[in-house]
Amino acid sequence: MRSSKTNTGDKTKPKVGTELPEKYEDRYFVDKRQPVWNYSLFTDEDIRNFQQGTNYRMYELLGNKQLAVSDTPGTYFAVWAPNASFVSVTGYFNDWNKESHPLFVRQDRSGIWEGFIPGIAEGEAYKYHIHGFKGIKLDKGDPYAHFWEKRPYTASITWQTGYRWQDDEWMQTRKTHNALSSPCSVYEVHLASWMRPDRHNEELYNSYTQLTERLVPYVKEMGFTHVEFMPVMEHPFDGSWGYQGTGYFAPTSRFGSPQEFAAMVDALHQAGIGVILDWVPSHFPYDAHGLFMFDGTHTYEYADMRKGYHPDWNSYIFNYKRGEVKSFLISSARFWCEQFHIDGLRVDAVSSMLRLDYSRNTGQWEPNEYGGNGNLEAIAFIKDLNETLYRDFPDIQTIAEEATDWPGISKPTFEGGLGFGMKWMMGWMHDTLDYFKMDAYYRQFHQDKFSFSMMYFYDENFMLPLSHDEVVHGKSPMLYKMPGDEWQKFANLRSLYTYMFTHPGAKLLFMGNEFGATSEWNYKSELQWDLLGFVSHGGLKHCVQKLNELYRSEPALYEKQFEQDGFEWIDLNHRSESVIVYMRKGKKEKDNVLVVLNLTPVVRNDWEVHVHGKPEWKEIFNSDDKVFWGTGDVFNPLIVATRVEKGAEWYKLKLQLPALGAIVLK
Repeated sequence: MRSSKTNTGDKTKPKVGTELPEKYEDRYFVDKRQPVWNYSLFTDEDIRNFQQGTNYRMYELLGNKQLAVSDTPGTYFAVWAPNASFVSVTGYFNDWNKESHPLFVRQDRSGIWEGFIPGIAEGEAYKYHIHGFKGIKLDKGDPYAHFWEKRPYTASITWQTGYRWQDDEWMQTRKTHNALSSPCSVYEVHLASWMRPDRHNEELYNSYTQLTERLVPYVKEMGFTHVEFMPVMEHPFDGSWGYQGTGYFAPTSRFGSPQEFAAMVDALHQAGIGVILDWVPSHFPYDAHGLFMFDGTHTYEYADMRKGYHPDWNSYIFNYKRGEVKSFLISSARFWCEQFHIDGLRVDAVSSMLRLDYSRNTGQWEPNEYGGNGNLEAIAFIKDLNETLYRDFPDIQTIAEEATDWPGISKPTFEGGLGFGMKWMMGWMHDTLDYFKMDAYYRQFHQDKFSFSMMYFYDENFMLPLSHDEVVHGKSPMLYKMPGDEWQKFANLRSLYTYMFTHPGAKLLFMGNEFGATSEWNYKSELQWDLLGFVSHGGLKHCVQKLNELYRSEPALYEKQFEQDGFEWIDLNHRSESVIVYMRKGKKEKDNVLVVLNLTPVVRNDWEVHVHGKPEWKEIFNSDDKVFWGTGDVFNPLIVATRVEKGAEWYKLKLQLPALGAIVLK
């Protein structure tokens, strides 16, 4: 991480991501001699719960609030700085004077500093000036602010999140949309680089409003059920992709105001599309205006750097044992669900939270009180997080990015699990990509890698991810992971996607993967939309569109996607030909579908498959279709079914299998 600039002493108009109220320049009417009023929103119970780690609505108390005291309008400020000896509010309104507007420290030893400043309205940039431990002086942004200046400026802005929602229909029915027994196909999006006004200028962004106009119809056209936004929480450095955050209660001002972000979520909901946010409770950066050493001591992070420092990301780890930090984090999670109607949180880097020895060698970590490597405080925090969210928002999903064999990630806490709704299936992703990267000839020797996922699939509720992490840092785009000439690369990728969409579990596809980007993802640019002018890329996009349609329209592909009787291997015995057959089962036998993958560049004519069920079968999907840039030459207009034995419901089907192709029968 690189440190952000500070704007202390800069008397220009704030560089916010949206237009401020009219006549901004005329609103500097705060009398610099006006003392801060001693005023509080807290009750004793609020303080007790905050300290015990059970106050999960702290965004209603800490931060800034525009209100009137004794009929005098202004702004109430409150900040937790337990080791400070002096805290003041400094901003444009007082020419960044660090002494003129001191806050009052509560006498209950809560460490909360608060006060009401008359005359300050919405849209004022400010920071807290803190005299911290051993006299250190700091200028910090507000951890609970709902709006920040656009980077590289680093001040918070007085702002509230009020918005008039129009998504009642979605909110009343989203229990069905987000259920584990419903289709869940997620389009992962990095808002800055999905589409830009100028693909070569990393300083120019589309606004939330412009993105809404473009993204909503595209996701609707493609048939995804949900979008997942890589972190939209405020962050200073574009190159962190949002995963090094400073504003846990603020949508980034890069694209506009909190209300404009809310309007984007609203529009997606009205289009029948759910919204999942990446959320990062695992670590935060050391930027001077952020959470690190907030009052001159390790306020938010562990003081012991064996637990408090993250060597992989040069960042700092939250102190999950501290009640005030736990209240902060769970309040953040609730904030997005309550204030922005978010349908799910994908929790980043859970593996690093759970294990004390994560990315640490012997001697660099200390075992817990039982001698193990589990971070007991983090485990307790995660359980409380999930219990709270599912209690207050039972229609959402929480999803863990967790890459180890830690048991019970997506099991309820009352069954000894961590309580997530789903877990990313990293093992499936690695094995599947390893298999498809191979020259087709060698696949016959590695079929076990392909089929291994079903050996442990029912241990968790899995989401199959082909995410941003797989198309950066020299890993190559999805298309160029595939072997063979250009036609074979596209055919392989269509087969891989067919396998993904017909494999049990929820699905996640990163932006650009749907049309076969030819370069790795670059956060500084936009997607290669010009590729859609080529029939090959347009065909792949159409294939993904039809796979989404297939997934959503065939109950067998989602009704029992997390149940053991929803899947059956039919044929794994033709290794040398790399032909693999399995069945997906719905609640009704008539809904069952048969999937046949031919993963070599050889056409298989009159291929025999034995199935139990009915004698009538029809082909409902073929990845070799001409509209997908396939050959269109190998398909099954008429499927011949022969009863294997009298009185039994076993039939022999004769099928035509396209090279490097996948067919789905019903």
